[in-house]
Amino acid sequence: MKGILLLGGSGTRLYPLTDVLSKQMLPVYDKPMFYYPLSVLMLADIREILVISTPRDLPLFQKMLRTGEQWGLSFRFCEQAKPEGIAQALLLAESFLEGDDVCLVLGDNLFYGSDFGELLIHEKKLVEQNQQANIFAYQVQNPENFGVVEIGIDGNPVSLEEKPNYPKSRWAVTGIYMYPKDASKLTKTIKPSSRGELEITSLNNVYLEKERLNCKTLGRGYAWLDTGTADSLLEAGQFIGTIEKRQGFKIACLEEIAWQKKWISQKSLELVITQNSSSSYGKYLYDLLNF
Repeated sequence: MKGILLLGGSGTRLYPLTDVLSKQMLPVYDKPMFYYPLSVLMLADIREILVISTPRDLPLFQKMLRTGEQWGLSFRFCEQAKPEGIAQALLLAESFLEGDDVCLVLGDNLFYGSDFGELLIHEKKLVEQNQQANIFAYQVQNPENFGVVEIGIDGNPVSLEEKPNYPKSRWAVTGIYMYPKDASKLTKTIKPSSRGELEITSLNNVYLEKERLNCKTLGRGYAWLDTGTADSLLEAGQFIGTIEKRQGFKIACLEEIAWQKKWISQKSLELVITQNSSSSYGKYLYDLLNF
């Protein structure tokens, strides 16, 4: 399975913070926002990743991410000239995917859970083996602001709606989507919505109609944070800071994930520590090796 990291959008809800800077570059406590969704792909053992962003922001992401070798990854980059819906990413990525399964992650979504990596790997294997799509749902107080999935008593999805006026459930579809090999092909069959966008909910409905859609609910012990507004960005930073201070572990520390998975050597990690010894991030990596 390959990965897509979607770092697009204009971030107008965060103006003026995003006047000259991508919202995914903004800090969430001690790391850039995009570290968190990138860590999701890494936790799922996905190492070939296509980064999609705007013409303005893509050069800066290329400068920051480089080849990905520093984390044991391989990056390719793609420009999204005009944002026309989340599902558009699967069309832009068609040549990159080469008919492979894919995990698409939105660049402003943060996830937390003690066994989240194991869960992702398990769900990824199900997609690869059964060639069924998989979405992840989380209960929210304001489902009318999200894509909403109605779940039957058997645990299977029954219906999907995009920002409904009268939600059928409180289960919001989060920003992780796992699709089988035909994702790009089926995306070509959906029509733009009234907003002129290729809605990801429309694609999910195609899989639902074909009885090829699974839904994994994230219950107690998990957190999903959307950082699209100033309030939610502040809340996310406070949440991350509290967890890291209380537990002593960093969330979305890319070097730590890569080192634990043996994608990078101890020598590579020591170099990062040397170059960043004055930061709390560098000191955390130092403690990983020495305590």
